[in-house]
Amino acid sequence: MPTISLPHQLVQTRGFTLGAAEQFTVAPDGATVLFLRSQAGDDPVSCLWALDLDSGRERLLVDPAELLGGAAEQLSSAERTRRERSRTQAGGITGYTTDAAAALAVFALSGQLWTVDTATGTARRLPAEAPVVDPRPDPTGRRIAYLNGATLRLIAADGTGDRALAAPDGPPGADVGFGAPEHVAAESMGRHRGYWWAPDGERLLVARVDNSAVDLWHIADPANPAEPPRTMRYPAAGTTNAEVTLWLTELDGTRREVRWDRAAFEYVPAAGWDTHGPYLSVQTRDQRTVRLLAVDPATGATEQLAEQTDEHWVELVEGLPARTASGALLGHLDDGGTRRLTVAGQPVTEPGLQLRAVLGTDGDTVLFTASHDPLVTDLWSYHPEHGARRLSEQPGVHGGVLRAGTLVRTARTLEHAGSRSTVHRAGRAPVAVAARVADPVLRLRVDFAAVGPRELRTALYLPSWHRPGDAPLPVLVDPYGGPAAQKVTSQQAAHALTSQWFAEQGFAVLVTDGSGVPGRGPRWEKEVHGDRYERVLADQITALHEVAAARPELDLGRVGIRGWSYGGGLAVMAVLRHPEVFHAAVAGASVGDARLYDTHYQERYLGHPDEHPAAYAGCSPAHEAAKLSRPLLLIHGLSDDNVFVANTLRLSSALLAAGRPHEVLPLSGVTHAAQNSPLFPQLLAHSLEFLRRHLG
Repeated sequence: MPTISLPHQLVQTRGFTLGAAEQFTVAPDGATVLFLRSQAGDDPVSCLWALDLDSGRERLLVDPAELLGGAAEQLSSAERTRRERSRTQAGGITGYTTDAAAALAVFALSGQLWTVDTATGTARRLPAEAPVVDPRPDPTGRRIAYLNGATLRLIAADGTGDRALAAPDGPPGADVGFGAPEHVAAESMGRHRGYWWAPDGERLLVARVDNSAVDLWHIADPANPAEPPRTMRYPAAGTTNAEVTLWLTELDGTRREVRWDRAAFEYVPAAGWDTHGPYLSVQTRDQRTVRLLAVDPATGATEQLAEQTDEHWVELVEGLPARTASGALLGHLDDGGTRRLTVAGQPVTEPGLQLRAVLGTDGDTVLFTASHDPLVTDLWSYHPEHGARRLSEQPGVHGGVLRAGTLVRTARTLEHAGSRSTVHRAGRAPVAVAARVADPVLRLRVDFAAVGPRELRTALYLPSWHRPGDAPLPVLVDPYGGPAAQKVTSQQAAHALTSQWFAEQGFAVLVTDGSGVPGRGPRWEKEVHGDRYERVLADQITALHEVAAARPELDLGRVGIRGWSYGGGLAVMAVLRHPEVFHAAVAGASVGDARLYDTHYQERYLGHPDEHPAAYAGCSPAHEAAKLSRPLLLIHGLSDDNVFVANTLRLSSALLAAGRPHEVLPLSGVTHAAQNSPLFPQLLAHSLEFLRRHLG
């Protein structure tokens, strides 16, 4: 019998990510690979490792617990206990960067700046201004830039000359910072950086973010009234965005502004500086036009390299824009029902192969992911001489890193939890990167299907103990269901194991990826433009009925639905609009008022609220509170800074005003990522009790 429940194991293993290698860096000679990995599947401390491909041996370069706890020799029993306690409390290395030679690695640990010589493993703490965030060495390894508050600072790699490179400016009371992404860039555009080194290490391209006109929101913890509320700048739909400018910055701090039509193009989804020069992409507020601009490093003037338009929105594809070594521009083309990779403006992938992301370039070779089947994300390469080639071999969700001809392939499949990685070189045997991921205490019992006229992808989870001829089971519909995320994939993901756990408690759990999910092509994704719920709900109902018609295990007289974030809003809308189908709902971190979510995400689908008020009302469950006739449990973390708890509180108030009974579970100190909270097992247990109580 297992000694730990799956919900507790999910917390202990951080969703089975601990012990898996990640964040690979290949050295220029292709013979050494750096990566992060904890030392066990329940060890929360991520360490930096080096893998020598010729010998196949791994070297532990940095163990944060050792750095913070002192030397390891001749420890007493008490000291070993203290060291183990410090390991469980340490945050580990969450990210690192290297110079171009991969000889110097840089990371932040407990707010301090550290470097490590990757050849010797010698680690050194530099006297930088704490707390240090996002440190990055220049490509030559001579200097390190890092963030400290709203200031971008610079320090020599030997620890000398620490100074401010770009400090907050503007009039008194202004809220200005340099080198960090604004909220919508990090949360909705996929841009997590705010500065970029020139290849020669002599200049930087730096973002200046002025949040002065952005609304100030507050997050308080009612369970701790003595603590002051945390404040943050949050651009809710229809309100003012941060003003973002880019600056060519010299090492002495002098800078020159990059010029483009910021009045028309206020968003900066991407920027960079490669061997062909600095560049950026800009986007209009309505997101229907994106331009790629080359920057003159001498003057800051820009020249248009490409433009994309779309009647709904231009999708921002991960890893784009980019350029090959020969200067060919990489982009994408939404060609009817297919998103295709383009090189120098020409599509190079076949119709029906859906581009997912561009992972990088190696010379003129492009590494990317794409799907024929939405359950599977394959790893591909493209080169002008041989075209596109599939590199992954088994069904799953694949990724990779390519440099100097050395390929790191990462696979997430149904065979194991977490990821597995192997390194491939021409003419050499593959080298496996050791995985130390824990084994789940449950095994998946899942059947995939494509159902209905739209071939909706579904995953049906049944209890391991249920046999043909047993009594039908109550149904738990467990989707995310809509824009930006899939749940029906060929991998043993944490969310799949959670669905299986609910199945083991006596449910037939059905997961359906409906309208708007990625992997089905641009037409499918953009079906939700103007209405993010109605067609998605129709797909959930169609899939439920189609699967039930073929599977007698499902009892359609007892159907519940649960979801988180967008899925939480979908669960609320399900019982509001279709109580004849859904008999109870558990909704976590849901958007109760569509105007209370950020500009870039919400306006992509619904437009500006002043121009499309009906669309916002139609996607706000609080406006339909009087329709509730089924049991509803609302769950929300009080520290959520993505979907603010005001959403659930306003929905609850509207339900109360309409005389509609419901339940609310507030989670003190819990953010949007409730799965990372120690309270996650209790959250699942309470949801289970609610569903059992109302579904019988």
